[in-house]
Amino acid sequence: MSTEKPKKSGGMLGNLAFNIVIPVLIMTKLSGEDSLGPAWSIVAALIWPIAYGLWDLKQSGKVNAFSILGIISVILTGGISLLKLPAEYIAIKEASIPALIGIAVLVTQKTSKPLLKVFVLNEQIINWVNLNASLDEKNAQETFAKKLAISSYIVAGSFFLSAALNYILAKVILVSPPGTTEYTEELGRMTALSYPVIVIPSMLMLFAALWYIFNQIKKLTGRDLDHFLSDGQ
Repeated sequence: MSTEKPKKSGGMLGNLAFNIVIPVLIMTKLSGEDSLGPAWSIVAALIWPIAYGLWDLKQSGKVNAFSILGIISVILTGGISLLKLPAEYIAIKEASIPALIGIAVLVTQKTSKPLLKVFVLNEQIINWVNLNASLDEKNAQETFAKKLAISSYIVAGSFFLSAALNYILAKVILVSPPGTTEYTEELGRMTALSYPVIVIPSMLMLFAALWYIFNQIKKLTGRDLDHFLSDGQ
């Protein structure tokens, strides 16, 4: 029997450090003409999340579409900024990616591989063999499908909320001409505010979807949730 352990991706502290803290410090502290300057500070700042994203993909041992989207998003931010395109392009880019994911959640809802199972009910969390057996026993598959649809709306709503907040934040923060030190500092400030303003509300909605569907599983099957967790007995 193989004793090889599954590869792990980076933790939350590494995620915050490489995607937010280090880029923010570079853009807000080193964008002056007496330091890296507005352009090179953006390049230096964006190298960190790109490098971390590629490392995380290698560590996880598999291609994750959402990690790829994150890397593409960072590259687009750098490209738009270095080309000195209007800040409106950043706002549109910031809103479009979560909006597209939200649409994908809704579109895939009735397919064999709904994105809801990626975000909320993946096999690392739920033992689908046990769950399907219990639902079949209670003749509750159809009812459960309706509950999954409601949870999908909550998850999609979290991404639409993120899209709206992304757009508003970019429009409010990015007011200086592109290519200036002030603009780069504003880009850093926007990155710093993205976590409390965008990530936390969106995560709360995802947790709400998780709580809702777990509660429905318990009601429909009459069994404790532990029985359906991936490491449950």
